[in-house]
Amino acid sequence: MATALITGAAARLGRATAEALHRDHQVVIHYRHSARAALELVDTLNQRRPGSAAAVQSNLASADDCQQMADAAQACFGEVSVLVNNASAFYPTPIGGASEQQWEELMGSNLKAPFFLSQALAPALAEQGGCIVNLADIHADKPMPGHTIYSAAKAGLVMMTKSLALELAPRVRVNAVAPGAILWPEQESEGYNKEQILARIPMQRSGDPTDIARTVRFLVADAPYITGQVIAVDGGRSLNI
Repeated sequence: MATALITGAAARLGRATAEALHRDHQVVIHYRHSARAALELVDTLNQRRPGSAAAVQSNLASADDCQQMADAAQACFGEVSVLVNNASAFYPTPIGGASEQQWEELMGSNLKAPFFLSQALAPALAEQGGCIVNLADIHADKPMPGHTIYSAAKAGLVMMTKSLALELAPRVRVNAVAPGAILWPEQESEGYNKEQILARIPMQRSGDPTDIARTVRFLVADAPYITGQVIAVDGGRSLNI
């Protein structure tokens, strides 16, 4: 059975994605700080199918972290066929008050870690004829006010998706999913007013984490001739930004 590694999989979109892929994959649940949630998810999945889920911890702060994480993930089940780069920091950085530490964190989690983890796992993915799915954002194309660094990092992730799709073909497919209004931030911030956003979504509602998870699973399991693409799952929101 193929193995999928999902970063940031203890909660929210990562958890939904892990549960969707677990239907026909062994899953490696990556977490940074959410050990309890990650281990509870692993226990739940292993109750459904014994020996089918494992957890690994990493801050993914450096290239060495990513290599160690890749090695640990492969050790869980002997191979990795699917990499889902989901882990992400998100918060506003209004110009004039942004710090270098914020730059490092937002660029690190949204762009640096996905690149170096993809690089570390590229040989294993090629051996299995596997794939990478990156979690981008509709604001990679249309910037969100007050979120310059985050938007720039996601824009870089979109270009990385397209570039790696060329570089790793034909053995590894690389695609991205760009969520719209799915889960709301815990704290409202400039440019992210819930009522204003909902009013501009053609589908007139927010999405559900399963909408993202199903799209990731489609790209993993049912799209052997799709690579280098970014699929917006946003209820039409990107048409009306």
